[in-house]
Amino acid sequence: MNFGILGSGSWGTAIAKILTDNGNHIYWWNRNQSAIDHIQSRHHNPQYLSSAQLAVNKMTLTTSAAEVIQHSDCIIIAVPSAYAGDVLKNLDKNIFAGKKIISAIKGIMPEHNVLLNEYLQQEFNVELKNYFAVLGPCHAEEVAAEKLSYLTFSGIDEVITQQLATHFKTPYLNTIENNDIYGVQYAAILKNIYAVGAGMAHGLDYGDNFLSVLIANSADEMASFLRALGVQDIQVGSIDHHPANNVAKPHTTNYAASVYLGDLLVTCYSLHSRNRAFGNMIGKGYSVKAAQLEMNMVAEGYNASKCMYLINNTVKAEMPIAETVYKILWENLPAKKGFKEIETTLL
Repeated sequence: MNFGILGSGSWGTAIAKILTDNGNHIYWWNRNQSAIDHIQSRHHNPQYLSSAQLAVNKMTLTTSAAEVIQHSDCIIIAVPSAYAGDVLKNLDKNIFAGKKIISAIKGIMPEHNVLLNEYLQQEFNVELKNYFAVLGPCHAEEVAAEKLSYLTFSGIDEVITQQLATHFKTPYLNTIENNDIYGVQYAAILKNIYAVGAGMAHGLDYGDNFLSVLIANSADEMASFLRALGVQDIQVGSIDHHPANNVAKPHTTNYAASVYLGDLLVTCYSLHSRNRAFGNMIGKGYSVKAAQLEMNMVAEGYNASKCMYLINNTVKAEMPIAETVYKILWENLPAKKGFKEIETTLL
């Protein structure tokens, strides 16, 4: 199977390393020809994860997204959600016919307020059975450093999901399969919002005790949204470690599993987390624009907070933490005042 990657940031670079370390040939899109020349000559990405050595003999690099898609059986989309529409909008409407698509996006399409699979269905007639999502906890920096990580692959076709996951399994990367395609994507979006909130709390000089309560309540809030969305029987402790016939049971509704609670925890606590770093600057008094310029990277939680606020107007889950983060970022609510309000909602 030939794999194509759209996106050459930290996560796209980490995925390129994973696949080539596992012996796969990849087609890799980068909008910058000078970056491609550097990768080909120096064997590392000059802008992202520059310490990671790349097997360029297993790569075809190009500035043409269409070329990557045409030569690939499976396309991994790993661009920030805010830019995905720009990358895809000028492609031929039939270009994804017969292809498998893996989303490595942990965000929502802000211009359309939809998940990537919904956008692809609307614009390119991609069926859900051909769409998969790969999610964490998986900071690109640790994957590139070959620190043991776990990736969850989600798709409604469990057989193909498992087949795709095998191409990513390496000595430093374990894979898990899951069929909760909507739940895992929304959980990934929400954890970025809560990580921004955790960063705000740190910037406001709250301590570890408060932060633990904030994140615990965020996990409960996330599960509440997933229930309201329609994910059934959200619970802790639903993993079957000894299933019949040795067939792994998908972690469909266990919100304490790695792709739900695990990804929330690492994004809220890790110093690698750009959402936490962004929130930390907001808590310290930076404006949104100043924080964005300082980081020079995309914090998905910023746009996600507005998108989820609008979506929840329909879902109507109780989400005081996510709603307050939205108001701080988009309605100029002072962070200190917002967190005084959050304090009264925590259990």
